[in-house]
Amino acid sequence: MTGIDRRQFLAASAAAALPFSTRTAQTTAWEARTPLPWPVQEIYAAVWNGRIVTAGGLVGRPGGQPLHVDDRVGIYDPAADAWSEAPVLPARRHHPMMIGDDALGLFAVGGYGVSEAGEWTGMREVWRLEGETWVRSASLPEPQGEAVGLAHGGRLHLIGGRSPAGAANGRWNDQADVATHRVLDPSVGGWHEARPCPTARNSAAGAVLNGALWVAGGRTVRGGGTGQLDRYDPGEDRWDTLAPIPRSAAAGQQVGGGLAMVASGGRLVAFGGEWFAPGGGGVFRETWIYDPATDAWSAGPDMRTPRHGLAAAAVGGTVYAIAGGAVVSGGQAVGTVEALRI
Repeated sequence: MTGIDRRQFLAASAAAALPFSTRTAQTTAWEARTPLPWPVQEIYAAVWNGRIVTAGGLVGRPGGQPLHVDDRVGIYDPAADAWSEAPVLPARRHHPMMIGDDALGLFAVGGYGVSEAGEWTGMREVWRLEGETWVRSASLPEPQGEAVGLAHGGRLHLIGGRSPAGAANGRWNDQADVATHRVLDPSVGGWHEARPCPTARNSAAGAVLNGALWVAGGRTVRGGGTGQLDRYDPGEDRWDTLAPIPRSAAAGQQVGGGLAMVASGGRLVAFGGEWFAPGGGGVFRETWIYDPATDAWSAGPDMRTPRHGLAAAAVGGTVYAIAGGAVVSGGQAVGTVEALRI
């Protein structure tokens, strides 16, 4: 067993997708799995050596106290349906982008940290796990959080999100939506700029499918949620915009910010997210499945526990939805884990 494994925690098909208005994808229902031992939201996940890794985030505390910025790292073993703990991050982070590749390693990229200026201080640090130690890798040229991070072709991609709009860097309002697309080849070192994403937005989700990078959903500060779906061709450094995620009929809102997405069975699977409205808002429970052959979305089964700011991963044909916020904004972090076979 590795050093990570020793830190055991309490272990507390597919139909062709026709246009969503006429056909619902044939899937099984979401099923409960062992929860993450601590409630947390605003996290991302990476698949690394067959396991799912998530880190940092905003952690729930008892008695209605404000959410706490965390540094813990959880590893989920799908075969055992059990959680263990890896070495903590070098510093507390929320929205740190987790990117895993069996050849390149496991990375924690950017996100927000805590400084004298506030708990939404955009960060440039990139860490890679070596054994039981997180070591510094090539830092980002500027802070970037609430982004999409993917590994493809021996490189890391960080797309969109938010970066400081000016000199101030400590509050959420200090950050602005960006379309920035940065690429890192760890064997060479140093990030370089690739073609920007078509729309500057934050809190989108991404996946790698058919040799391309896909970015879906997200939101803009002024415009709210967007269902926009963009596909990036790394060979041609080109973006194409395709069929958007449908609106939620139940909520009457556009699925967008704070959702999660993975690739599984040759399709994209997107779920969750939140919307804001005067006096409140809500959390989406829908699952949407995209078939690249038809450029169409179909409806999958609703999540048992609607959430936003959740992590997502796919292993062995099963999709996992991990933790997140059960109500709009930061009111109720959960450790809930659900699984879906397409």
